[in-house]
Amino acid sequence: MPGMMETVLNVGMTPDVAEGLAKISGNEKFAWDSYRRFIDMYGRIVCDVPPAEFHQIENRILESHSVKSIQQLDAAGLQALAAAFIKEIEIVTGKPFPTDPREHLISSVEAVFHSWNSERAQLYRRRERISSDLGTAVNIQSMVFGNLSDDSGTGVAFTRDPATGEVGSYGDYLDRAQGEDVVAGIRNTMSLADMAKKEPVVHAELEKVMGLLEDHYRDLCDIEFTVERGKLWILQTRVGKRTAEAAFRIATQLVDEGKITMDEALSRTSGDQLVQLMFPQFDLSGSIQEIARGIPASPGAAVGEVVFDSRRAFDLARSGKKVILVRRETSPDDLVGMVAAEGILTSRGGKTSHAAVVARGMGKTAVCGTESISVDERASLFTVGSLTIYEGEIISIDGTTGAVYTGVIPVIASPVTAYLEGRLSAGADEASPVVKAVDRILQHADKIRALRVRANADTPEDAVRARILGAEGVGLCRTEHMFLGPRRIFVERLVLAENEDVQRGVIAEMEPLQRADFVGIMMAMSGLPVTIRLLDPPLHEFLPDLASLTGEMARAEALGTEVSTRDQAIFAAVKRLHESNPMLGLRGVRLGILIPELFKMQVRALVHAYLEVKQLGHNPKPEIMIPLVATQRELLYLRETLEVEIAETLKGTGQQLVIPIGTMIETPRAAITATRLGDYADFFSFGTNDLTQLTWAFSRDDVESTFLPRYLDLELLPFNPFESLDQDGVGLLVKIASEQARALRPDFKLGVCGEHGGDPRSIHFFHGLGLDYVSCSPFRVPVARLESGRAQVVSSSTSSTA
Repeated sequence: MPGMMETVLNVGMTPDVAEGLAKISGNEKFAWDSYRRFIDMYGRIVCDVPPAEFHQIENRILESHSVKSIQQLDAAGLQALAAAFIKEIEIVTGKPFPTDPREHLISSVEAVFHSWNSERAQLYRRRERISSDLGTAVNIQSMVFGNLSDDSGTGVAFTRDPATGEVGSYGDYLDRAQGEDVVAGIRNTMSLADMAKKEPVVHAELEKVMGLLEDHYRDLCDIEFTVERGKLWILQTRVGKRTAEAAFRIATQLVDEGKITMDEALSRTSGDQLVQLMFPQFDLSGSIQEIARGIPASPGAAVGEVVFDSRRAFDLARSGKKVILVRRETSPDDLVGMVAAEGILTSRGGKTSHAAVVARGMGKTAVCGTESISVDERASLFTVGSLTIYEGEIISIDGTTGAVYTGVIPVIASPVTAYLEGRLSAGADEASPVVKAVDRILQHADKIRALRVRANADTPEDAVRARILGAEGVGLCRTEHMFLGPRRIFVERLVLAENEDVQRGVIAEMEPLQRADFVGIMMAMSGLPVTIRLLDPPLHEFLPDLASLTGEMARAEALGTEVSTRDQAIFAAVKRLHESNPMLGLRGVRLGILIPELFKMQVRALVHAYLEVKQLGHNPKPEIMIPLVATQRELLYLRETLEVEIAETLKGTGQQLVIPIGTMIETPRAAITATRLGDYADFFSFGTNDLTQLTWAFSRDDVESTFLPRYLDLELLPFNPFESLDQDGVGLLVKIASEQARALRPDFKLGVCGEHGGDPRSIHFFHGLGLDYVSCSPFRVPVARLESGRAQVVSSSTSSTA
């Protein structure tokens, strides 16, 4: 949790210790600066003094000593500042400031423990799905002082560029500074290259240490160091946070250097990072106005309203607005605004500043150290030259180049998206290093994964795009989507049909439309399975809303306006079909049993489409899926009906066709009685969206806008169960059904076609159960391919160490 926990430096400093340190070092200013730093951090972190109070005191002391920065204060000025801080602490706490170093130590340790439950730490854990039950440890280190002399300083170094993945060390150094100064962005830093000119011996030693650490960890290392009178001290190291681009590039670089295997490289990337690389980039071909350029700290293209306060950024984002958080520098307390914002812009700091490190970890666009802009947070504006940008105005920031633009800049597809969509070859000269890295990782994932990846595709266009993105078939074709838009009138006429003859006539008109769609999808997926789900939603969803119609009828009556016969018929039909809980009403298999001609039409259309595609020289592989089945008899009844219809449709064609008929497992009863259903199903596909709703007794349309956000805030739920599978509950039902199916037939085909089919965490769970495939939206297909490969690596490494 980088930057989320608290740190207190110079613990144990007292006026007596400061005087002793001044004598030993021969530097009185250094000693009182160290004491001032301790009082500052102890007051804010241990005693909860609002930072704004200390800022006011700082400004008052600086003004009284006629200087512009704390660094310009002499020893007496630093003593005065520390004394003013202590006075404020005593006002806030209501008791004398402690002088016992042991009390300082105990209180500081407790404060760090307490910071585990700070608002920003909780927010970070929720975002990263880290359990709050883990707790934290507290490290106690003896001090070395980067603020001691001109040949002292502090810095943060990375063994490779964490933003781009470029080979070679990268970092920031600040002379006469201590601890948090570099990441806080209080002063702009010098690069390691500039440090090499100033401190060549120390820099050479640092480079050697960085090489040793990277060889040991076999990964990008994030290193904090201090130089005290020309001597290098390594304070800590950890595997460094990095951008998505850097993750893929560094992984393949380490393979080429012989440090890791391709399996390890795959495990060090993620589907979420791949999604970030698929985000669009700015199109700079038009008329644009670049107003500033800072340090490109975290890639991406972000557009939004300028906001200067983190809490306001959070509130505006919740209301649906896109915002850019603009600050002089960010602190851990700004996390709530950083999470909410589209991007972050700061006037101070570098690639190792707090804003940069946190933004990279979250995949947020960030431009830091934009020295040409002057940020006035109180007045809610920033200036650059003669231009003033006020809160609420729109800017665009480019985290790849560091450019800042006024207004909305249009976006274009990223190079990675161009590669995934087949418009750019990874072997082409113009292919960027990250495209080549993504290609290598994805190819390896495809080579080793056991889980197949299909797509949810409702139109031929969806199917074409899905196949280009690597889909190995269609796992869910929602046939109801074929009757939306202009075609909705057919369902309306079906509902209003006066008798069965009229109803059959309408259904006959629907058949060629359905057939044409099936032809396009099966041609796009020639040689690959296409799972056609028969009509699922209740018929009233194709009709106007009852409340709206009731209001219109009431207004017409009040105004004495004549209502047409057709409108009266629609109103009557909507009232007749209205259900208190339509999700649990007349839909899915029940619709096919009550109006069998509807499902028969769909099957006829599918058979005719199969014959047409076959005649065109393609290899169609259709499958029929019956939705919302709960009982064996439902499935058997409808299966027999459909098989008879298939045979009737094939009569006289001289063709033979065996279409696998399976069912969705989306009711808890279906899951726990899978053995019975399996006798009459060729496959199961878990509809985890409805299975989640029915298991939790949640209506997704309602809970996500009412109590679910509060449940997540209170950590009553660790995550949204509609985004990532609830493995303990819904997952257990999937496991039960899978085991029952495989007990019937070891090769029983099992898949997933809910939204969870594209969720990385859920994919690993499905792989563990031995399912055959997942199906997700076309955009998520590359993600599912990569995560399926990662799941194979994880399970293989687990079994080899068991």
